[in-house]
Amino acid sequence: MNTSSAPQSTASAGTFGLILAASAILLITMGARQTSGLFLLPITQSTGVSIVAFSFALAVGQFVFGAAQPVFGAIADKYGAPKVIVVGALLLSIGSVLTPFMTSSSGLLLTMGVLGAAGAAAGSFSILIGVAAQRLPPEKRSMASGIINAGGSLGQFVFAPLMQFIIGIAGWASAMFATAFAALLTIPLVIPLMRSASKMASPVTVATGAGHITLSQQIRDALRNPSYLYLHAGFFTCGFHIAFLVTHFPSDLQLCGLSAQVAATSLGLIGLFNVVGSLTVGWLGQRYRMKYLLAWIYASRAAIIAIYIVMPKTALNIYIFAASLGVTWLATVPPTAGLVGKLFGTRYLATLFGLTLLSHQVGGFLGAWLGGVVLSQTNSYQWMWYADIMLALAAAIVNLPIREQKVQLQPAAAAA
Repeated sequence: MNTSSAPQSTASAGTFGLILAASAILLITMGARQTSGLFLLPITQSTGVSIVAFSFALAVGQFVFGAAQPVFGAIADKYGAPKVIVVGALLLSIGSVLTPFMTSSSGLLLTMGVLGAAGAAAGSFSILIGVAAQRLPPEKRSMASGIINAGGSLGQFVFAPLMQFIIGIAGWASAMFATAFAALLTIPLVIPLMRSASKMASPVTVATGAGHITLSQQIRDALRNPSYLYLHAGFFTCGFHIAFLVTHFPSDLQLCGLSAQVAATSLGLIGLFNVVGSLTVGWLGQRYRMKYLLAWIYASRAAIIAIYIVMPKTALNIYIFAASLGVTWLATVPPTAGLVGKLFGTRYLATLFGLTLLSHQVGGFLGAWLGGVVLSQTNSYQWMWYADIMLALAAAIVNLPIREQKVQLQPAAAAA
């Protein structure tokens, strides 16, 4: 009788439960964040808050979402991800509940720009992919990241039509209350993460070679590494692109004479097809250089957006555009996280990947805010689309010089 099969089976079940729980948490947090553009017109029309002011609130939310992730990542690296996720669920729920009672730009800035964004950050990519990578061997991390990321994309597919349906029949305030309830559902989902932390062995973490490296030294060494900075530059473009579309794509479609339902369906299609893109890129990341995958993704976005600018704006064409764009949407996350882990190991992955997400969200701040500014000045988003193309091409180029071999670091005591 093979007595070793039982521990292996238990470990496999623990791994599956961890990945499934992380995917479900990201489904909710990203579903809530990636459908915020559906509230732009209902909120501005009912409260009198200008589109520029609302765009600025969401832009601040993009920045807070990014700035909070390395902070929460460092806390998770030290005290564990489950505690961070629970706090985030409460913040996201409180922010969503309070939003309907805010009728000023400053109120929306607090609820959607700070509370909700910080809450979503505590249950986002850096925390969830970080905790999974620390418990998986290197050959399985890329695929696991793709599966977890697909959960976030599926959240957009589920939340976009659901939020639009609730807005249509009960108003945007009811949709916000529904988001608050959904946020609380992430709390019981931390249980598999807690079990995995206690039952799964830790050799994977130790094997990274960073067990005796301090966090401050790891950050200093990473910020001096050109490949890590190239990742930041590319991810900045990704944030600009996604935040602009999430915030302003529904408005752009309505300027083209299409209905809010077309916009919601399009956002849902983007999320659905990114499930395919995330899983595919996660699988490819186990076989090909991740920097080439990133270059291909960014170049593809530039081509897809160029086609969107010149194509007739019919509902069918928009759905085809959304599906095509969806394949690349957040497919940048698995190879970016994979490269960070490959360069520096997984000991401080939540923090280091959180810093790349900060760059992502600085781009997101500009994408969300400048979209509103350009619309108010020109009554069109045309110049934003042009900027998006140029940034995507630049991101494709900047990823090519990345060197994928692992960086060898010396422990702080030895270095001294």
